[in-house]
Amino acid sequence: MDGGVTVVTNPVVNVRLTSSISSFEVQRRFNRGISIAELKGKLEMVLGASPSCMDLELFSVSDTFLQKMDNNEALLGSFPVDDDCRIHVTDRSGQMSEFSDVSKVEKFELPEDSYEKRTDSARSFMKKHRVGVYNEEEMAKKKADLAAREEEQKAAADAISVGSRCQVQVSGQPTKLGTVMYVGTADFKPGYWVGLKYDEPMGKHDGTVNGKQYFECEDKYGGFVKPLNVTVGDFPEEDFGIDEM
Repeated sequence: MDGGVTVVTNPVVNVRLTSSISSFEVQRRFNRGISIAELKGKLEMVLGASPSCMDLELFSVSDTFLQKMDNNEALLGSFPVDDDCRIHVTDRSGQMSEFSDVSKVEKFELPEDSYEKRTDSARSFMKKHRVGVYNEEEMAKKKADLAAREEEQKAAADAISVGSRCQVQVSGQPTKLGTVMYVGTADFKPGYWVGLKYDEPMGKHDGTVNGKQYFECEDKYGGFVKPLNVTVGDFPEEDFGIDEM
């Protein structure tokens, strides 16, 4: 018995296919004994391009370009094809590539009344199972809860006066002390809001939001919160320089 090594080559190879026709990558198995002309015939069934308009390029497993496969008479196995290597197909006709550009595809739109009558649509499913906006009870409850919450905010706003000292507690943020500078509705969001000048630069602006001035203070000292986050009381300003004269 000699110490030689026998290399057995699998007659079938698994390759990845990419093309100028589509952005998708597919995998196919081919016999190494077929010619490049025969390979192009098989690729026509996969990609839809004409064999006479195909240019083939071989890439390694790591997608490094190896060589062109331009000899139709050569066997696939005569090229360095390994499992998971890639063959890229360029369609010179250019006829198929236009379909990969969705902007060139005429869009079909179903008229609203026709869509409403369909029983297999997403809207029909949502109505049947009372999902989302089609759950009238749930939507009515949400609307009622929102209205009740807004009434609470309005009542809280009515009890807050401009110039009052206050404490602000917003979930997920540190407690802040400040002075009330504005109470009422605002243009930036619906509902009632309280404008504040914080004792420290823990705000977001100088009292102006989206170009409209609601009050005036130093930049980063101003902020707006919902009335229920504000507690009015005797909250004296902290004297951070108490140990200095």
